[in-house]
Amino acid sequence: MYGIVLGVIAFVFHHYHNAYLATTLSAVSIALLSMTVAEVAEVLAERLEEPYGSFVLTFSAVIVEIILLYMVLMTSHNDPRAVDTVKGGIISAVIVDMNVLLGLAVFIGGLAFKEQEHNEDTSSTYTTILLVATSALLVPSIMHFTSESHHDLILASNIIGFVLFCFYIVIFIFQTKTHSHFFKATARSRIFRYKRRLAEGEEADEEQPDAFERLSTVGNFVVIFALIALIGIVAEIFADEGMSLVQEYDFPVGLAGLIIAIISVAPEIMTAITAARNDQIQRVINIAMGASTVSIMLTVPALLALSYTTAHPLTLDFNTLQVGALILTIVLAWKTTDDGYTNYFEGTSHLFFFICYAIIAAFY
Repeated sequence: MYGIVLGVIAFVFHHYHNAYLATTLSAVSIALLSMTVAEVAEVLAERLEEPYGSFVLTFSAVIVEIILLYMVLMTSHNDPRAVDTVKGGIISAVIVDMNVLLGLAVFIGGLAFKEQEHNEDTSSTYTTILLVATSALLVPSIMHFTSESHHDLILASNIIGFVLFCFYIVIFIFQTKTHSHFFKATARSRIFRYKRRLAEGEEADEEQPDAFERLSTVGNFVVIFALIALIGIVAEIFADEGMSLVQEYDFPVGLAGLIIAIISVAPEIMTAITAARNDQIQRVINIAMGASTVSIMLTVPALLALSYTTAHPLTLDFNTLQVGALILTIVLAWKTTDDGYTNYFEGTSHLFFFICYAIIAAFY
């Protein structure tokens, strides 16, 4: 409700050309509406088995991300730097997922339970996928420096986008059909968590179902689609007014992309923190790494296709900072999750890495 009210107020300020308040209120409105989407997705996730439960949350979050970035891309006819902001948003979404979301959840879970166990096959598979996807993104980035033809760069970007989409189809079959056990908590980790709860004398508290839990599965899907439609309307205000401020004050486009990523990932962060507090670190890994995978494999092809409706077709020539930070993030995630256990120090490592990236992005 608060998200809708703030969205209406943002529209009023947008009508009266108050860019500061319109941008701020629309950003908060999007975050609140996205959190409601995450709340509904959580209800649906509880009714579905993994990895389908995590899919609902990650797909809904990625749709919000695509909408936000596409609205920014549509402003490129006024400011070509909108294209660079979108590129920064694509990479930053993965940086935020793998460092802020994973880092905060692992840190909080580590403080609460000292050590948490997950299925090491999950992180091993996801880091392999993400390294391959990052290598694919390197192709147009290298061509930016080696090829003088912009047409070749556009063609290479489109081919890479198609390859990523095809790769995701294979990954989806791998996750849901042939190797779904790779993405579920192991029997050992479930017993480990159960014994600890018995030792701590924890008892499950019965809670009253909320409004979304009382709705049917179909009803909840209708609610999600309606909320995403509202987010799309508010996102248009955010993109229009926000990019005008970026242009007016020469705001760093890398930092602008990072802010967009944080807004779109905020609901997943809250869900992951809740899961970590409930000693569900497997769910955290699925959300963080699954969202990063979907963010590259689906967001990139979708935005490449949608960019042809705008003034500037999107290309995948990311700058050195973005590609370097992406590779280092994946390597760090691999090292902190490959043994199947996490603790608060590993979460701290991701958070400090993100702080360093944010500082450099502000001045790059």
